[in-house]
Amino acid sequence: MAGRQDDHDDEGGGSFSSPPCFMHEVDPAYMGLDMGGCDKQQRADVMRWRKAERTRLIEQRLAISMAERQAHTEVIARQLDEIAGDVSGKIVSAYWPIRGEPDLRGWLARVAERGGVTALPVVAAKATPLVFRLWRQGEPLEKGVWNIPVPPEGAQEVMPDIVLAPIVGFDRSCYRLGYGGGYFDRTLEAAPKRPMAIGVGYASMELKTIYPQPHDMALDVIVTEREIIERREAEARASAGTGG
Repeated sequence: MAGRQDDHDDEGGGSFSSPPCFMHEVDPAYMGLDMGGCDKQQRADVMRWRKAERTRLIEQRLAISMAERQAHTEVIARQLDEIAGDVSGKIVSAYWPIRGEPDLRGWLARVAERGGVTALPVVAAKATPLVFRLWRQGEPLEKGVWNIPVPPEGAQEVMPDIVLAPIVGFDRSCYRLGYGGGYFDRTLEAAPKRPMAIGVGYASMELKTIYPQPHDMALDVIVTEREIIERREAEARASAGTGG
């Protein structure tokens, strides 16, 4: 791909490689997502548009220089500190960065230093919610689905208080365009107690809308290097716009 950097972005990550990113090719019905109530043609049009946007946005993200990514990530980390507040005793899940995503492993390590409990998400089975396994920097990892490093089987499973979700694209209503597998949507929907869900990405990934479908779950907050977008503020704007 023209202009792309080293794709795996896991400096110090040993022999793990980045996954072959075919998740955006997956049909929602195959992944077990409920698309009920949608017109079939409309659904097909939205899925086709999303596939094209994923490709465009991932290429755009990979074209960002490493230095610029690192600068953006530092700003994002400071804003996450503001949102998370006192993390002592809280369970916080981040993610392993792939394909130019903000690398927040250093931030997660600092969460642990401040008394937080840290975890990573794991795809345990197709078309099921994610599970979260405890992990601290330096502890062993194994290759998970799509070769993404995950805590090994047998690591304690937990339900986080705060979940960070990487975004491919987003809109100002805090809907997230991900890789197409629906795992974060399914996880939030199934959670017995919903965690604070924070989408993390670059400001250049913003879309006018992702054309949310019935299975899409809005996040609580979107954090970029430029701003913090809160769902409740988006809802207030929408209400004011309709005279509600």
